[in-house]
Amino acid sequence: MRIEDGVKLDYKDVLIVPQRSDIPSRTKVNLIRKFKFKHSRRILTGLPVIAANMDATGTMEMADALFKHKMFTALHKHYEPKQLVDFFSKYKDKRWKYTFYSLGIGDFDKLVNVRSIISDMDFPYLVNLDVANGMTEAFVQALKALRKLCPNSVIMAGNVVGANMAEHLILCGADIAKIGIGPGSCCQSRIKTGVGFPQLSAISGASFAAHGLKGHVCGDGGCTRVGDICKGLAAGGDFIMIGGLLAGTDECSGKWKYKGCYEMGLTSEYYKEHREEYKTGFIFYGMASEEAQEKYNGGLSNYKAVEGKSVTIPYKGPVENIIREIKGGLASACTYVGASKIKDLPKCASFVRCTQQENTVFNNE
Repeated sequence: MRIEDGVKLDYKDVLIVPQRSDIPSRTKVNLIRKFKFKHSRRILTGLPVIAANMDATGTMEMADALFKHKMFTALHKHYEPKQLVDFFSKYKDKRWKYTFYSLGIGDFDKLVNVRSIISDMDFPYLVNLDVANGMTEAFVQALKALRKLCPNSVIMAGNVVGANMAEHLILCGADIAKIGIGPGSCCQSRIKTGVGFPQLSAISGASFAAHGLKGHVCGDGGCTRVGDICKGLAAGGDFIMIGGLLAGTDECSGKWKYKGCYEMGLTSEYYKEHREEYKTGFIFYGMASEEAQEKYNGGLSNYKAVEGKSVTIPYKGPVENIIREIKGGLASACTYVGASKIKDLPKCASFVRCTQQENTVFNNE
């Protein structure tokens, strides 16, 4: 039996240590970062948080809300070509530079089709090659083919863990290696397979390797609160991808739960017209869940296990509420450690291991 030495850490295992700071106010922190990429040579400027390419959160509505704050969205893979053409044909300066076109290794024909209709060799500006397990030779070959097809695109590829695999993706054409196996809020791969890697250590190790090759990394999944985004960036992540934190906002796509008209004492006619005002919850599921397999693949194949779950979460209102919390949390974290720019957060931050994150006395109130 082979066991790696040293304890590997997740977000819940650490806190960022406060440092002496010369920053007088959160308003003085620059949350916008400029990126220059190894292969595409393109330059991106933005706040390094990405909405995950789940069908709930990777929506066009989410993209339009987030780009107003220079935040990014990875569209889900299941849009029809016409929808993609219509979306990317408008507001090119915003949608192209803040929205990732997502595809799997079997979706190249659709990309070629959409690209031919848009008729611009710069499309897609950002592309996300996404599979659950990016540590296979088939995935690496698909990445090489995508880089050949889209030589000028910023390519994010994954998911993988480990310094060696992050390096390999960068060397094979990825500008950004997407890091994370099993940390998602609705992912059950670790339960069903026993496979995974604690996310904070995964980001730290991969970023050290990728940065040595002038590559970048995106930590995908594992964030249960805004502070985890701060920790992921402080650990060396260039981007952090989130799904569950955004789920349940108005910009999500999927099934909603509502208060009934009788429950509210309303007439059925009024209720039909104003039902959107009475949202109470959102049904959120992982892309390896039984619900997703039924929706997109006609059911679960007999050789697969269900590696995702479905949950009902409270309605959160417009995504602007979450964006405000993210921006405020990041600015405050930078202020606590003396980082005037979000790019400097990893240089200024250090971590302490802990057994408790917060005072829980009122958690059940």
